[in-house]
Amino acid sequence: MNPVYDLAITGSGFGGSLLAMVATRLGYRVLLLERSQHPRFAIGESTSPLTNLILEQLALRYNLNFLMPFTTYGRWQKERPEIVCGLKRGFTYYAHQTGQPFINHPDQRQQSQLMVAASPRDEIADTHWLRSDFDSFLVDRAIELGVDYLDHTEVAAIERTADGLWQIFGTTKSAPLHTSARFIIDATGPRGLLHRLLHLPEVELAGFPNTQALFSHFTDVRRCDSMPQFEICVSPPYTPDDAALHHTFHGGWMWVLRFGNGVTSAGFSVTDEVAAELGLPGDLQAAWDRFMARYPTVGSQFQEALPILPLIYVPRLSYRSSRASGQGWAMLPSAAAFIDPLFSTGIPLTLLGIERLGVLLEKGIEVLEEGSEAYGINTLAEVDSTAEYIGASLRSLSNFRVFSAFSMFYFAAASYSEMARRLDKRHLVTRFLAADRSEFRAGMRRSIELMPQVIADPTEHNLAALERQVADAIACLNIAGLADPCKGNWYGVDLQDVVDGASLLEMTPQEMTATISVADWV
Repeated sequence: MNPVYDLAITGSGFGGSLLAMVATRLGYRVLLLERSQHPRFAIGESTSPLTNLILEQLALRYNLNFLMPFTTYGRWQKERPEIVCGLKRGFTYYAHQTGQPFINHPDQRQQSQLMVAASPRDEIADTHWLRSDFDSFLVDRAIELGVDYLDHTEVAAIERTADGLWQIFGTTKSAPLHTSARFIIDATGPRGLLHRLLHLPEVELAGFPNTQALFSHFTDVRRCDSMPQFEICVSPPYTPDDAALHHTFHGGWMWVLRFGNGVTSAGFSVTDEVAAELGLPGDLQAAWDRFMARYPTVGSQFQEALPILPLIYVPRLSYRSSRASGQGWAMLPSAAAFIDPLFSTGIPLTLLGIERLGVLLEKGIEVLEEGSEAYGINTLAEVDSTAEYIGASLRSLSNFRVFSAFSMFYFAAASYSEMARRLDKRHLVTRFLAADRSEFRAGMRRSIELMPQVIADPTEHNLAALERQVADAIACLNIAGLADPCKGNWYGVDLQDVVDGASLLEMTPQEMTATISVADWV
C-alpha cells in the first residue's frame, strides 16, 4: 500500500472514527489505523448534555445524520436499540466511611448523598455508551463513507521527509505497511502512538494526586434502589441508579454505570496510599475483595456480581503529554492527556477537539498545518484547567460536605456551557468548564485555597463559609439553581431556574420563557 493520504488517523475508538468521517465528508483521503480489532473493550462510557449536543452539531454540520439517534436516550432506544447503551439521568453520589455501612441521612442529605439531574425526563436523557458496540458501529460507518481502514496494524516508525510527507512504517495482519500522509492525528489514547514514537516527555498534572484504578464489566450488580440501606422516603429528582452512580470515600471513589443489557461497568480510582492498603499492585481479585470488605454496603451491592471480563489494573491513571501538536501532527485530547473521570469529562473534551480540528480542515490542509500549534496549546490549556478542578475535587472527598459544595463549580459550568451553546451564544463561554470566565475561575481558586483549612477544621462555621463562597463564585453562571441549601443536595431540572438566570445568557425572562416553551429539548 503506497498511496499518499491527506490524513492518517491512528486509533479507531469513537474519537478517531468520528474525525475520520468528518475529514472524509470534507473531501480528504483518510487512512484509519487500528492496533486491535472491533468489537473491543474500551473505558470512557458516560456522556453528558454537552457531549450529546456537540455530537448532534457535528452530525448536522458534516451530514452525518446517522449519528442523530445517539444524541438522546429516547431516540436511541427507538431507532437503534440493537446498539447497547444505558440511561443516564444525572450524577448520583453516596458517601461511605471505611469499615462502616452506608448511613442515609434523609434530613441532612449533604452528609451522605448528592443528586444532580442532567435532564427532566428519560426521553431526552444522556447515555452510557457500551463502547464495544458504539465504537464498532462508528468504524463500520467510516468504512461505508470511504475511509480506508486497517486493523491488526502495528506502526513501528514514522519519518517526515523534506517535502513534508510522513512516511509510515509497520505491519498489518499479513504484510508490511508502508504508506504516506500529509498529516497524522493520534487518537490512540493515553501514552499512545505519537507520544511514544516522538519520544515526548510526560508532564505531571500540577497538584493532581497520583491515583490507580481497578475495573471491569459485571452482571448481577444490585440496584441501590432495591437495597434497604439506600431507601428513600420521598421522591428523588430521578431514579438514583439511572445515572452515573458514584460511591465516594476518603482517598477515592467508585463508579457504577448500568447498560440496558444487564451489564454494569464498575471500578474504583484510589490514591496510591489506599491502593497500597488494598494490596495493589498484586493479586487483583484479592484487592477487589478487600475493597468490598472495606465498604460493606458496596460489598452488599456486589455480593452476587460476576465479572464478564478480567479485572483491569491501571497503575497510574492520570497522564499529560508535554505537547499535543507539532509540525504535521496533532493529538486528540484523549491522546494528549487523561484526567480522572470523576465528572465524565473525557468524552466532551475529545469531541471539542474533533470540532476544532474539523473547523481547521474546512479551510484546507494547509490551514490545519498552520493552526495545529494553537490547537495543541488550547488543548493542553483545557486539560490543565480541568485537572486543576478535578484534582481539588479528589482532595475534597475526605469530607463529603466539602465535596458537595465544590462540585457545584462543575455543574454550574457544565449547565451554563450547554445552554449557551444551545442558544447559539458560544461567545459567552469558549473553553471547557468555563476556563475563559475569569470571575468564575478566580472564585474557584479562592475556594481551592480555603479547602484545606475547612477539611482540617470542619466546624459548621467553616463549612458554611465555604458553601457561601462557592455560591457567590458560581453566581455568574448559575442558571440551574445550584448551591441552594433549601434543595438539600437534590437538584432536579427546574426550568424556572433557567428563566430566573436569563440575564446571564443575555436574554430577558420573557425571551427565555418563549424559547423554552417551543423547544423540544426540555
